[in-house]
Amino acid sequence: MMRSLVFKLSVAFLLVSLVGIALVAFFAGRVSANEFNSFAEAQSNSLLMDQLVNYYEINGSWDGLDRIGIGGTTAEDGEVRPFVVTDSQNLVVLSGLNQEVGNRAPRGWLNRGIPIEVAGEQVGQLIFAEGIQRGMPQQPPRADFSTRVNRAIFWAALGATAVSLIIGVVLARSLTKPLQEMTRATQAVAQGDLAQQVPVRSDDELGKLATSFNQMSADLAQSRDLRRQMTADIAHDLRTPLSLILGHAEALSDGVLPPTPETFDVIHDEARRLNRLVEDLRLLSLAEAGELTLAVRPVSPRSLLERAVLAHTPAAQQKQVFLTLDAPDELPEVIADPDRMAQVLDNLVSNGLRYTPENGRIHLTTQQTQAAIQLKVQDSGPGMSAEDLAHVFDRFYRGDKSRQRHEGGSGLGLAIAKSIVGGHNGRIWAESAPGQGATFIIELPLVNI
Repeated sequence: MMRSLVFKLSVAFLLVSLVGIALVAFFAGRVSANEFNSFAEAQSNSLLMDQLVNYYEINGSWDGLDRIGIGGTTAEDGEVRPFVVTDSQNLVVLSGLNQEVGNRAPRGWLNRGIPIEVAGEQVGQLIFAEGIQRGMPQQPPRADFSTRVNRAIFWAALGATAVSLIIGVVLARSLTKPLQEMTRATQAVAQGDLAQQVPVRSDDELGKLATSFNQMSADLAQSRDLRRQMTADIAHDLRTPLSLILGHAEALSDGVLPPTPETFDVIHDEARRLNRLVEDLRLLSLAEAGELTLAVRPVSPRSLLERAVLAHTPAAQQKQVFLTLDAPDELPEVIADPDRMAQVLDNLVSNGLRYTPENGRIHLTTQQTQAAIQLKVQDSGPGMSAEDLAHVFDRFYRGDKSRQRHEGGSGLGLAIAKSIVGGHNGRIWAESAPGQGATFIIELPLVNI
């Protein structure tokens, strides 16, 4: 295909060059012929004028001029001369037209006449007929000159065509080289090699295409790695409760464990945990596919935060963490699904309670911008590093590698929160530094936006 593209571009360059060369050759031939004719005419006219002046100087009059060959042609050979010679009285003394010698020339011819002067005195006029080519018949040197000019133009055009073809092929190959590289890289990506990158040699459209390809390849590789990691995390999170349920069921069946309420509580808790993980995965898939149903309506920002505070106050009191709210009542309403936003805020407050030490603080507040309302959840926990901050909304990401999975939830809560907020045409992000706590900010559009 690339060879075909090179061929097509080369042919295109060649055709453009041929058209240009043909036009140049045509106009050059025409101009050179016209210029040569003008030059030859001027030379012929000068020769004719010299002959007429010489005749008058020798004879002292125009008598017998019509019987003598002027310009190499005699009156008897039948040659009709395309000019007329008149004397000082405007009488025709030599005629190559339909004017008899001795007649007076038409008055309209006088303005086309060339004065014939002898010894400073005008003795007649040389008048050429309008619309008839002037000068002498074409001689062999003129035809030979045209032949030489045309031959030179032909060889020049042939050489220019060859050079144009070579330049066209070189340009076509240089233009298609990035496409060839991207074609090979694309084929490699299609076969599963997602590490392909192509060199970016320019800032034009091909350079932008190469940059976009490199970004696409990197994104595909990252998505593949995330998918593999997610598969491994899901398998691990499913294996743990299933193993516990299976182990307890086998122990009960074999009589190793007694059928006590405590044993059944363990099985029940692990089954609930398994069900919660499956539900989180379903919810995340719906949210990321844009199929999550949202019952949006105008909602007071304070009411959203109050609901979260009321839901988590018992847990905060049990852990001896101060859970506070600071949001004015007169804030403009936002467009939101109260239940889904409650799910997002529950996740953020739960994370804050999990990481905030005893006697710490979780503060819920609001801030109004020009087009949106920001809901903030601030905690006084250990904070996050820059690396953790960059991945905190990734699926199954846990910054604390030493923490057991059953203590940290499914690892999908923040990913679900991000998808839900995105479904509200809002955005969510985190701000943190090690030892300075963390702040999660939700931005929702106002009702009138």
